[in-house]
Formats: sequence, structure tokens, C-alpha cells
Amino acid sequence: PSENCEEVIYSGDTPLASPAAHRLRPCGSSPILLGIGSVCTMIRTSMISRLLARRGRTRRDGCRRALSKQTVAPMLSKLQQECWDGYVATGRGCHTLFQLLDTDSSGTVSWQEIRFFLENVRENDVNPEARKQVLEAVADGPIGFNEFQSWLIKGTKIDRDMKNEVATGNYQESLGNPRPDDAEHSWNRHTMSQNLRRMQYAVRGEVVIKADAMAKKGKKIIYTNIGNPHAVGQKPITYYRQVISLCDLPAECGIANPTISSVFPEDVVVRAIEMREAIGPAGTGAYTNSQGIGKFRDDIAKFITARDGHLSLPSNIFLTNGASAAIESVLTGLIGNNRDAVMIPIPQYPIYSAIISRLGARQVRYYLDEDNGWAITEQELEERRAAAVERNGLNIRALTLINPGNPTGQVLSREDVETICKFCAKHDIVLLSDEVYQRNIYVDTKEFVSAKKVAVETPGCENLQLISFHSTSKGLIGECGRRGGYMELHNIDAYVHTQLYKLASSGLCSGVDGQMMMSLMVRPPLPGDESYDRFANEENEIFESLKRRAVSLVNGLNQIEGMSCNVSEGAMYAFPKVELPDKAIDEAAKNEQTPDTLYSLSLLDETGICVVPASGFGQKEGRVGFRTTFLPPEDELNKAILEFKRHHELFCEKYA
Repeated sequence: PSENCEEVIYSGDTPLASPAAHRLRPCGSSPILLGIGSVCTMIRTSMISRLLARRGRTRRDGCRRALSKQTVAPMLSKLQQECWDGYVATGRGCHTLFQLLDTDSSGTVSWQEIRFFLENVRENDVNPEARKQVLEAVADGPIGFNEFQSWLIKGTKIDRDMKNEVATGNYQESLGNPRPDDAEHSWNRHTMSQNLRRMQYAVRGEVVIKADAMAKKGKKIIYTNIGNPHAVGQKPITYYRQVISLCDLPAECGIANPTISSVFPEDVVVRAIEMREAIGPAGTGAYTNSQGIGKFRDDIAKFITARDGHLSLPSNIFLTNGASAAIESVLTGLIGNNRDAVMIPIPQYPIYSAIISRLGARQVRYYLDEDNGWAITEQELEERRAAAVERNGLNIRALTLINPGNPTGQVLSREDVETICKFCAKHDIVLLSDEVYQRNIYVDTKEFVSAKKVAVETPGCENLQLISFHSTSKGLIGECGRRGGYMELHNIDAYVHTQLYKLASSGLCSGVDGQMMMSLMVRPPLPGDESYDRFANEENEIFESLKRRAVSLVNGLNQIEGMSCNVSEGAMYAFPKVELPDKAIDEAAKNEQTPDTLYSLSLLDETGICVVPASGFGQKEGRVGFRTTFLPPEDELNKAILEFKRHHELFCEKYA
């Protein structure tokens, strides 16, 4: 060994490692131990050889050799960055990363070690608040592995509105269970999937969990957190329920009963017989084809063809358990390595960020322009892509489009959709078009235009890879619990198509109730059918009420001093911006909450109204707000608007 092995390595004026361990110990073809401060991290000889070869320092004679200050520090930085990249993507490698930071093998990491690490990883990969917290924590003394792991969860969360410890207690309380004790289990927060641990889904997050716990104790809660129409009073449409009941009933009790014509309209009976034949003699309790029942996929393909004016093939349709299951399947097939990324709109529906986090990919945010009605611009898309690809080395695999918008409620023009289609086609990005609110459009000057229609009709988009999603949970049908949904594949590689079928096969099939409901939704009764007048009246009543509620809620919010809200052109939500006193912002920071989480919890405590903090959907830095539905009955919604105003005044007075 050279005398240089006694040299202490510094970053600036800070010692980083003890002198005794700056050695590489080759072990032939086996994994080796990299002795940097006696760090015991197992890595392959080939990785080290490549790192050292670039500096002309590789020796293959098996002898130990010292590494100079100029060699070890960059190599340590490189290893830490690579390990960090792996953790950010997969949630795995926490122990290895800890060992790479623990350069003196003390079983803890110090302020100097954390600082060196943070200086060498990409700043935008670390939650800024978590960066500040860990530096404050180690300033008081070194931290151990468990504390480091907890910090990693915070550090790699995109948003911080939900604290797992609080949520755990409230969730268990809502179930009627006692508060969790400190008993040790082998499967715990440290040994579980860390991607699941850091995954967030604000729609049923901390505020909602607390609301459930309060409801368990008898508090009246107005749930405006989720688009669940029937749960807040919307009546089911009679025709759909009649047909499904006859499909489920034994024949002798339903379609074959001599008195059936006196109970059900003729067209209902005819449709039920047709659907039972499509399902087969095993009935609704048996598994179906993994892609969905063929006749029902025919119905969907004809619906899309009529809507867009372009052919849709049943072979490209997959029936799924709601749109969410379809989205998860596609993202599962898309994400292949640690640097894969998906572009998502901000604000966005958090199922996307949740699944992306759990699958170990990266999110690339493109921001909608609130001041211009949540518009999308080509410049914004190009700048976000360039930053991700050229500066951060990410591989953008897909882009998510939500139209009409959730939580923002805007309806995109044909030009907006065309901008996105051209952008994705130009950069070979798969477009994921979430179109579940296509029936929920309340502004007479707006209309829904599908991404499929635009792609087929726009020069330059001939090779655009597109998957579109639809659902029975929204629209005017609102049958969330049936879990009906579909996805249509357009211009997708045949091999990938086959693998998506394999993935669907691993789940056997989607629920038959959902498949039936999807067929009914895309092929309702027609004028002249016995059920048509009643069906049309029920749909129209639901639509006109939603239209009135969208207007009254937005107008009511805009009349509250300190609130502003764009028009809800479609979907089921309002997404107001709220101005809060500085003391409220400070209080939220003290509680390690986002300001809108503090506000939403206060609203829940004071009024029983359950909303979702806007931070759960993503928003520009410094913005505060929440998402609320306008689904409760009109009289209840009007009372809620008054309560929004009363609470806001009390809240601002409290923190004035």
C-alpha cells in the first residue's frame, strides 16, 4: 500500500472519511467490498473496474492499492448518485445507500456525511422540506438507520400533505380498532414495500381518514372528496338496473317467468335475453374471457366508431375494473427501468402519481395555466420534456391527458388536444387519454373531442401510440361500485398488445357486473323503445341538476373574499384557490403540513365538510386550495356553500 492511504479526504473543509479504509479489495469474479471508511456495500467488480479505468487506475493483479483524494471522492459521489437513483425509482436499496453514507462504519450518519450526499444528488429529486429537516436533525447528532429510512420516505415524496403516523391512527380508529401499539412485527414500516409506504392518494388521504373516524363517532359528514354520485344521493337509472337484475336472476324467476311482461318493459326483457346469451349458460357468476365478453366489446367498438367517425375494432378493446385498473395495467407494461418517466398534468388526478410511485417510475410534471382556464401550451410541454430528458437523463415513456379535467373541470378544445397529440407523436411518447367525464360538459360552447378522433385526422399523428380510457363511474350513470371500464388500444405494437392480454389473464377477468354496465352505458335504449322516455327523463334530470350545481358552487366560492375559482366547464369538481393569512402558513409549517391540509382539516372540524387539499393533486409553488365535488343534493350543496363562507371567515380571523 502507498503512503497516500493515510490521506484524509475532504469536501471543502469537512473530513469525509477516515484514512484507514481508502482501499479497493478485489475478490476475483465475486462481488467485492469497497472499503471507503470500511463501507460494506456489495457491488460487482465490473462496476468498480469501469469507474477506475476512466481514471487510468485499474490494476488486475489482485493487490490492494490506495485511492487518492481525487479518485475516491468522485467515485463515492457516483456510487451514491446511482444508488439514490435506484431508490427513487424502486424504493429498494435503502440499506446500501445508508452504508454508502456511513463512511466511518459507525452505524449512524453524521451532518458531514449527509451534507456530502445532498451536494451530490440531483436537487430536484429531494423534497425541499425534507432536505431541510434532515440537515436540522443531524445537526443535533448522528442519526441511525430507522430515522434515515423515515427521512427517505419524506425525501422522495412529491407532496407532503399526508403524515403516515397520523393517518395510521385515524384509519385504525375509523375501523373501531384501538390505536396501534409499539409491538414489533417482522412485517413493519421498515421491511414493507417502501414504494407503497411513500405512495400517496389524497382523494382518500389524511382528511378523509379523519372524516371516517369522526363519522364512526356519530358526526355528520358531507363527503365532497370523491366523485361517487350514488353515495351522495344520485338515483340509479332504472333501465340499467332492470336489465342487470334480469341477467342475474335465475331464468325461472326472470326472463322465463310467465308474468315477466307485467313487471318489466319489453325492451328490457329483450336486452336481458340478448346479454345472457352473450354471457353464456354459466351465467354472471362465471369467469369470462380475460379481455372481456366479445359481444360487449362489439358494443363499445360501435359506440367509439359512431362517436369519432372512424373505425374501432373490438380486438383493441379491453374491459376492465373501472378506468383505474386499465391505467395500472398500461403503466405496468410501460415502465421498464429506473429512469423511465411519465408526464402528468398539474393539477392531476392522483391515481397517476400513486401508481407511478408504486411501480418505481418518475413523474414529470407539466403545468396547466390557471389564469387562462387551465390551458395547455406546447412551450410548457417542450420545456418540461427538455428538462427531464436533457438535464435529468430521464426516458419519457408516456404522457397523461385528462379531458374533461380532474380536478380542474376544464374542457379542452380540439386545438388543445391536437397540440398534445402532435407533441407525443413528435417525441414517440405513448399518449394515455383519460376521457371518463366525456358526458359531463355543462357549457354550451364546449364539446368533447376524443384524442382518437384528433389523432386519426391530424397530419403528423399517423404513428401516434394512444390508449384511451372510459368508465361507468362518471358521466350521468355514476355506477362507481360496479367497477366498469374499458381501454382502447390505437396503434400499439402487436407484441405489447399480447403482453397486456397476458397481464389481464393473470387477473382472470374483470367483474361481470361492470362488463354488463359498460355495454348498457354505450348502448342505451333508443327513441321508440318502451323504456326510452323514462330513461331520457332520468338522464336529463341528472344532467340539468349537475349543470345548476356546477354554476351555483363556483359562483358561491367566488363570492367569498379570499377565494377564486375557475368555471367548472365539465367533470364533477371545483378547484378554488384560497388566500390564507401568514400565521396560518407558519402554523402549517410548524405542524409539518401543507397549508391546505391545515385548512381542510379545520373545515372538516368546524363544518363536517370533507374536501381534498389541493396539494394532493399538485399545484404551483405557493398556491393553496382544495377540491370539492358538486355532487351532493342541491339543497345540501347550497347549505355547504354558506358553510364554506362561515368557516373561511372564522379561519382567517383565528390566524389574523
